[in-house]
Amino acid sequence: MIDEINKGEIVNEVTNAFKAYEEALINNDINKMNSFFWNVSQTIRYGIADIQYGAQAIFTWRSTASPVPTERELYHTIVTTFGNDFATVSTEFTNNDQSKLSGRQMQTWARVGSTLDDYQGWKIVAAHVSVIPSIEK
Repeated sequence: MIDEINKGEIVNEVTNAFKAYEEALINNDINKMNSFFWNVSQTIRYGIADIQYGAQAIFTWRSTASPVPTERELYHTIVTTFGNDFATVSTEFTNNDQSKLSGRQMQTWARVGSTLDDYQGWKIVAAHVSVIPSIEK
């Protein structure tokens, strides 16, 4: 089992998908952001001050949500993969140097989409975002 954790090729696939999602987030590309979420009723997103159950609720919320600041910076990003089809991505973020809050973001990714898409079928199946008073980076 241990040899199935963090296989280089799989870590690269998930890392590339995560980076593309983050780019869409910074650019407020709503359609692209939505394309990274598994489009089923079981997908969940716990936000800072909101909760969405199901992809359609996520898509509806996203259409009216404020864009993230373009100054967003990520810290301590960790990609952990299990086998070929399951991964978690954990990261911390700040939205600008003046903020007194630090963000935390966790995503569960699974290979459930079309393998013909740009990211080998990787989709976010669950996400959680929260903020706390600033901590050391």
